[in-house]
Amino acid sequence: MTIQKENNKKLVLTGLLIGLIFAELDETVVSTAMPTIIRELHGLSLYGWVAGVYMLAVTMFMPILGKLADLYGRKRVYLSCMALFITGSIVSGLATSMIMLLVGRGIQGIGAGGLMPLALVIIGDTYPLEQRAKIQSLFGPLMILPQLLGPTIGGYMVGHVNWHWVFLINIPVGILAAVVLSIGMRESRSEEKRSIDWAGAITLVFALLSLLLAPVLIDNNGLSWSSPIIIGMLVLAALFIALFIWIEAKVKEPIIPLHLFRNRNVVVLSTLVLILMLGIMGGIATFPFFAQNVMGLTPTAAGYLTLAFMAGAIPSSIVNGFLITKVPYRNLFITCFILPIIGFYLLSQIGVDTSVLYIVITFFIIGLGIGALFGGDNLIVQESVEKENSGVALGTVQLFQSLGATIGLSIFGSLLSRNIKEGVSGLAGELPAGKVENIATGGIPAGLAPDLVDKIQSVFAGAFQHIFFISLFFVIASFIVTWFLKKEILSKREEEPEQAGA
Repeated sequence: MTIQKENNKKLVLTGLLIGLIFAELDETVVSTAMPTIIRELHGLSLYGWVAGVYMLAVTMFMPILGKLADLYGRKRVYLSCMALFITGSIVSGLATSMIMLLVGRGIQGIGAGGLMPLALVIIGDTYPLEQRAKIQSLFGPLMILPQLLGPTIGGYMVGHVNWHWVFLINIPVGILAAVVLSIGMRESRSEEKRSIDWAGAITLVFALLSLLLAPVLIDNNGLSWSSPIIIGMLVLAALFIALFIWIEAKVKEPIIPLHLFRNRNVVVLSTLVLILMLGIMGGIATFPFFAQNVMGLTPTAAGYLTLAFMAGAIPSSIVNGFLITKVPYRNLFITCFILPIIGFYLLSQIGVDTSVLYIVITFFIIGLGIGALFGGDNLIVQESVEKENSGVALGTVQLFQSLGATIGLSIFGSLLSRNIKEGVSGLAGELPAGKVENIATGGIPAGLAPDLVDKIQSVFAGAFQHIFFISLFFVIASFIVTWFLKKEILSKREEEPEQAGA
């Protein structure tokens, strides 16, 4: 399977960008509209599962869809993923119950699980290396658009139309993206029959389901990591993973070829994104809670405060995209990953009197460092494996990234809640009855005496200092991992056979 030269590159890139931006936009729009949706569908008890089901589907199907694209062609599988995303949008938009909404979100998640990794693979097949480095360095920053526009669009639709259009608007946009890509992309198809490793695929789904249901149950059902149910699910996940490895060692066309884990860069980058996301996502995602309750910012201002991270990540991503074909990428990553260490050390020092400027500068520094990952890790993976394995390799690395983010969010969220409860319990005699439990999730109640508010804010500051101090160790571990990357410059070796053949 090869990408032919008569591709209209601009149409291909346009179709991919439309699809990706609106898939990401869907997430922020839906989260804005969720309170209204929950109220109309009477589904408060299933609130967290709307995001949980979507996340489970995305993560479980990333490597599977990447492998199918390697077997049957990028275009065919990408368009199938877009069709699934549109179908899920229709089901969600027409939902009359929470169960129907959850089914729709699950279908959407399966489709979304293929859109990002396959978009990067298609760009890798369409553009030469230096152009691709510049294009992919902009992909991460472009994803900031949905975060900026999502709350506004979601609020407008709920207030002036109705929440059903939060999902139904995806239909014309998804069709437009699919049509543009179909017209612009030409792909030859191999007539060779390829077998699918169904046993491996099913085992992988069960392994990831067992693993990822644990944090979802903790977040939504009030369980703890020491609960017998959670421990049982983690043990079950380990057994399924062992069975999956045994199956993959035997079959002809494994879903995730085990030889990928003999590739140094694939192993290093998988480890890097797993550790990094595990350590930083929980603190960054929960920071608006600190900004509202300690710094006194509005919810909107608290949410937009984290955009300082993107202000650092965007120029860093662009510069690294230009340099990655000229400078050894290990040197770039080592240099950049010094900055998150500085940033998280600064965050571990926050307190009641921390200023907005301090946070903006800190997030900017962290963004400058982590910006090296935007597009850089995907490029390195693509250039480190054979072209026929690029889809599953990208899907596998993104699987580890998603696993780290999901588990990290749950662990750090539980840790933050526990620290706040323990700190506030010492003030129980000064608080109204029943308020100790609510403060950890609902924030500081109105009407308290100023000196009591100061004490609670100090508890919040101490809790956040603790989790950012833990994050600091994860970031240091990530910095150490970057030293194991190969000390080489990305080359154009993968393009030469194709050009010779042409």
